Amino acid sequence: MGYMMYGLDWTYILIIIGVIISLAASARVNRTFARFAKVKSSCGMTGAEVAAQILHSAGIYDVTVTHIAGQLNDHYDPRNKTLSLSDSVYQSDSVAALGVAAHECGHAIQHNTGYAPLRIRGSLVPVVNIGSTLSWPLILLGVILSWNQTLITVGILLFSLAVAFQLITLPVELDASHRAMGRLEELGILHGAELNGAGSVLKAAALTYVAAAAASILQLLRLILLFGRRQD
Repeated sequence: MGYMMYGLDWTYILIIIGVIISLAASARVNRTFARFAKVKSSCGMTGAEVAAQILHSAGIYDVTVTHIAGQLNDHYDPRNKTLSLSDSVYQSDSVAALGVAAHECGHAIQHNTGYAPLRIRGSLVPVVNIGSTLSWPLILLGVILSWNQTLITVGILLFSLAVAFQLITLPVELDASHRAMGRLEELGILHGAELNGAGSVLKAAALTYVAAAAASILQLLRLILLFGRRQD
């Protein structure tokens, strides 16, 4: 196929690079969060209390702040306007916890103001779910059917939707962090070194989304290299 070297498919290197990037980003965010989870905020407020204050300061009163089990699985669900905070954030008064809580509030504020990239990402979810399910089966079916290029191309295009989703996620997450830092400072919740610590946590978290986008792009490149043209 033109991509074999000593009997091995060298394009697996692209997958390995993506895995390494993702693992490195994940390790960094865990390490950074653990570091600032030990730093208590001077305001003494918990993540749940900070979330409520930020939401109310933005004129948002219809978002429910809830507690969920786990760590670093905090999220905002625009479908039911629920802001879920994990064990390490909901009842914690650490700098790391307040940064994460504020970030999720950033998403709620985006939703409330009709932030365009968030709307686009939301509209892509059902399409991406379908594309992720069908992309590989279509590619493999195309290969089985005497290298049917139409099926293969459709499969690659469906997979590219997942890449598009990762790319549109980047500005959404970065903007949420920017809004979070602004609210934490404006409301006087964090100051000086505390604010810098929260910023470090959010920057590390942002790198995980950059890593996910890079890994998806590398995987798409591999698909194009392997199946993007008719093989002899």
